[in-house]
Amino acid sequence: MTVEIVVSTTIAADKHQVWKAIEDIESHITWMAEAVSITFLSEQRSGVGTEFECLTRIGPWRTIDKMRVTEWEPGSAIGIEHRGLVAGSGHFTLQEAGQRSTEFCWRENLTFPWWFGGRLGERVGRGVLVKIWRNNLTKLRTQIEDGLT
Repeated sequence: MTVEIVVSTTIAADKHQVWKAIEDIESHITWMAEAVSITFLSEQRSGVGTEFECLTRIGPWRTIDKMRVTEWEPGSAIGIEHRGLVAGSGHFTLQEAGQRSTEFCWRENLTFPWWFGGRLGERVGRGVLVKIWRNNLTKLRTQIEDGLT
């Protein structure tokens, strides 16, 4: 079964500033609590076709999430295919939300491994990820608004 997770935030910055903060994939570890490190598998580091591994840690659990960029629209969107233990797709989108404000939406459709505990495991996993990713977006928003990125 696929689990859909959607979190979003409004950032007091224009789309160009927000894009500048997220286009450097390697820098995602500065605002994603679960992302320990990123290792590129392709020579390219941005754009469609970029491949990388992300060492991911949630509590005592660690996994290497293999990812490939499937969409790259400068200033608007990044799409990711997950090919690790947890499979699926992710999508960041940026939309203008008024004068000098940007709505950042993070959408994931994930399939957990069968041994994760079925529907109960998916519900628990979804709840944990929603909490972590909301905190991640708060941290990203703060970094951008404080001019740290």
